[in-house]
Amino acid sequence: MVFEVNRSSYRYWKGRSKAIDPDRARLEEQVLSVHAASKGSAGARTIAQTMSNTGAPLSRYRAIGLMKALNLVSCQQPKHSYKKATKEHVKIPNTLARGFNVSKPDQVWCGDITFIWTGQQRSYLAVVLDLFARKSVGWALPSSPDTELTKKSLMMAFESRSRPRKVMFHSDQGVQGEFNRSSQHL
Repeated sequence: MVFEVNRSSYRYWKGRSKAIDPDRARLEEQVLSVHAASKGSAGARTIAQTMSNTGAPLSRYRAIGLMKALNLVSCQQPKHSYKKATKEHVKIPNTLARGFNVSKPDQVWCGDITFIWTGQQRSYLAVVLDLFARKSVGWALPSSPDTELTKKSLMMAFESRSRPRKVMFHSDQGVQGEFNRSSQHL
């Protein structure tokens, strides 16, 4: 075995037909034209459906193979799916219990995280709101959703509000660590 290729594989490769299949070439040309007509946004499903509608039946899986052979990629971004909490955190109960009417500043802060598409990548925005004024008191915008993201936004809020005492922080119990759990006192 040379270059870790079996002799039988080499012989099969060497004996393969070198003639161009006209049906395959025609199919590749149609896939290229459908992809170009969509300005690069069509994926395998759209290409298969478009070609099938025009009288050239094509399965999604064959469209995937043709797209790979032609080095075609859809330029559409995949949809982002949010993770939802299915139950309340065991150690930290929801003490706010939807009591969003607050009588004074720096009594209750709420926080959440979302992503923002910044051209080439996703960035994650963590915001801390004061429920009294309904205004942002802290935020952070890194490129990864981790515990540091939430810590930075809370530290900005804490420092910008001159280190208030006995502030309750409420969030949706997301997955970014212990700072991003429901109702905590700072």
